[in-house]
This record gives sequence, C-alpha cells and structure tokens, in this order.
Amino acid sequence: MSSRVTSFSTRSAAWRISLWATLAFAAGALLVFASLHQFVANDIQRRSDAWLSGEVGTLSDVAGRTPKDRLHNRVVREIAELASKEVPNRQRNDVPENDAVFFLQVSDQGTPLLWVGAGDVKPVLDAIQAGKPITDSAADVRVVGYKFPFRVISSTVNDGSRIYLGLSERDQHHVLQNLRWRFTFWWLAIVLFAALIVFLTTRNMLGHVRDITQAASTIGDSDLRQRVPTTDHQDEIGDLARTLNRMLDRIETSMHQLHTITDSLAHDMRSPLTAIRGRLEMSLSNGLPIEQADPIVAAIEELDRLCDFLNSSLDVAEAKADALRLSRTHLDLDELLHTMVDLYEPSMTEKDIHVRLKSSGQIFIFADAGLLHRTISNLLDNELKHLPASSAIQITLQQQQRNVLLRIEDDGPGFSEGIRHHLFDPGIKGATSTGRGLGLAFVHAVVHAHGGSIAATNLPRGGACISILLPLPVATSVDEPGVVLTSSTS
Repeated sequence: MSSRVTSFSTRSAAWRISLWATLAFAAGALLVFASLHQFVANDIQRRSDAWLSGEVGTLSDVAGRTPKDRLHNRVVREIAELASKEVPNRQRNDVPENDAVFFLQVSDQGTPLLWVGAGDVKPVLDAIQAGKPITDSAADVRVVGYKFPFRVISSTVNDGSRIYLGLSERDQHHVLQNLRWRFTFWWLAIVLFAALIVFLTTRNMLGHVRDITQAASTIGDSDLRQRVPTTDHQDEIGDLARTLNRMLDRIETSMHQLHTITDSLAHDMRSPLTAIRGRLEMSLSNGLPIEQADPIVAAIEELDRLCDFLNSSLDVAEAKADALRLSRTHLDLDELLHTMVDLYEPSMTEKDIHVRLKSSGQIFIFADAGLLHRTISNLLDNELKHLPASSAIQITLQQQQRNVLLRIEDDGPGFSEGIRHHLFDPGIKGATSTGRGLGLAFVHAVVHAHGGSIAATNLPRGGACISILLPLPVATSVDEPGVVLTSSTS
C-alpha cells in the first residue's frame, strides 16, 4: 500500500532545492563582494599612493630650497606636520595628528637628520634599512611596535640626503573592516530572505505534486473513477495533472473492457457447465444403478473442479493486470483462521495431520473477505494434498509494526528444487500434483492485490514455509498483543 506524504520534512525536495539555490546564491554573493572588496582596497591604496607622491614631492622641494640654517628643520617640520593634517581616509580624531604619518630625512650616510612622527625614529629607520630600497614608488613597510604596516615613499634631496614619507594603513584597514562587517550583515539577511522565498515558492509548487501523489496513491486501491487535482495554471504541474487524468481515463476504459470481457467469458462458460451439471444431477435422481451412477458423480466433481479452475484463472488474469476487483471490509484475520482450521479439522484428522494455530489475538485488516477465504483455503488444500500422514502444521499469526504476518510451516518433504523458484507462476506444479498449478498463483495474486508480499522457502530442518505479509489499516494501532490462542487437532 502506498505511503502518503502528509507534511514537508527535511527529506522533501523543497528543502533540497532551497538549500542548493541558497548555497549558489550565497557563493555568488561572496564572489561579488570579494571583487568589490578588492576594488575598494585598490582604490584606497591608489588614493593613498597619490597623496604620498604629491606630498613627498612637496616636502622634497621644500627641504631642497630651504637654506641650511637654524630655521631649516623648523620649516620642514612645520610643512610635514601640515601635511599630516591632510591624511586621506582618516578615521580617528582623538589621537595625535601625526600618529598615522611620519616624515624622516636621513643623510647620505644613513643617519637621521629630521624626524616628524609619533614615537622613536629608531624602529622606523631600522625597518626602512632592513627592507628593499624604497624609491619613488610606494611600498609596504612593517615597523616593530606598530600593529599596521606603513605605506612608504622616498625622494632624494639636492644635498644628497633622502626623505621618507610614511602613511599608516590603519585607517584603510578600518574602512575595509567596516565594509566587511556591513556586508556580512546584509549578506546574511539577503541570503536568509532569499532562502525563505525559494523555499516558500518551491513548497507551493511541490504542494501540487504532493496533492497529485496523494490522490494517485488512492486510485486503484479504492476507485478508478477518482482523478488527481488540477490547477488553472498553464505550467508543467498543470500539464502533468491533466496528462495523468487523461491516462487514468484510458486505464479506466481498459479496465472496464477487461471486466466486461472476463464477466462475459465467465458467464458464457458457466452457463453450459451449470446446465450440464443440472442434467447430470437429474439423471442421478432417477434411481440409476450404482455402476451407472458412479461415472456421473465423477463427472459432476470434474465439472466443479472445472468451474473452480475457471474462476481462479480469471482472477489470476485480472490480478496480473492489476484489475482484480476487491470488496474490502474490516476483517478479523484471527477469527477467519480459527474458522478455516475448524472447517478443515475433520479432513486433517482423517489423514492424521496435526495442526497448531498460534495467534496474538484479534488483528483487523481492510481486505476482501471472500478472496482471503479462498486464499487460506488454497493453502490448507495444498497442505492436505501433499503432506504425508502423521505430519504437523504450524500456523502463526502476529503483528509486525504496521503489518500482519501469517506464516504456515510444515514438516513434510518441502518444495522440490525444480519448481521452488517458480512456485507462484501459473501452471507450475509438482510431478505428483493432480492440480492445474493455479493455487499458489492465485494466492500470490490476491496478496499483491491487497498490497502485501508472499515468500515460500524450505526450512533448514525440513519442510516448507509460506510467509504472507499484509498491511494493517492506517488508523489501526495495536499497542498490546492479545493472549496467545492455541488450537490443535489430531
């Protein structure tokens, strides 16, 4: 019996589609931000380098033109401090003005002549001299004691000295960090919003598929006249529903034609057989001698077997086409088994076959009572026909989660190797069987028509075992097993 999806879980396609779409959107947004971040970083550095180039040119010109008197250092210092007030991208106003900029003039021997900046000149001079030579192109210099590197540019003065102008990348770092924090917030918000939109849209779309699945799962189990729900949207889901309904129309027509043919065939064959049987019974009522009556009785028995063969053949054919008509009712399988065992008790006793029924109590299923009665009758008939005298049969009925298990075991010779793998095929029978090979095929057809499964094996200790698994009704819940009932005949 098909399971029906009643709610969306993490296994739903809506979650998977939403997850992959969100991951793709998030990855795309990250790539866009990485490009934007790199562009902003490059633009800030370009602006900083442009400022450094302009200022170092000005300071070099001032240092070269100012007379080398006692006012030289004072003039250059004031120009350098004035330049520090024009630092681009400045973020902090509560610290000294020149904490982000330093100006250093060194002689051609490398000794410092003039220092303008925060802290001691020695770490800066050591960092400059330890690295690659700095020219008129800005380069990064890391100074011990400072968290952020400096962007440093150099220029040569006319007297042979060299000046260095450095700009801390601290403010640039704060700008980019602020950009990253803002992007992370908006990225999370947009990704979550997009995920919600994709999930709701997908769930709404797949909701129509779920409705179609639920409706389709009941078609065939109950009534072929049912149809899947359609929508007014001219999209793929609407086309699917309309296509399924057209297919169901054709299936219903085919099933109706099949039922008409089988009913007509059964009627056309039963009518003359019934008429022949009636005439034979009338001839028996005329007081014929025993030697003349015995062949007539045998003929009547053959006619009964022929009618049974006809009914089974038609039922198997309909079941193979998934067209077996079921008249379902709530049936107590425990009561049915006890009734069938009591019915077969005289025949079993006559052949000295012992039967033991072990049941866990009342177990109700939603099934066709007539077909299940014939199914159990076929199984017991097989046991009665093929088991030798003094054999034993064990019938077990118990609930297994949402199913009911019916197991029939015996200690007879078991199934022969030649037919063991084809037991449920029509026409398959043992070498000593006098039947037509439709008993187990009919059982198999009925079980599958009820949404169950059947298996037949030989037991290791000897004997045969047939296991039937039938689904319990969805609303049925048996939490406590009943008492074990045992019936034996000898």
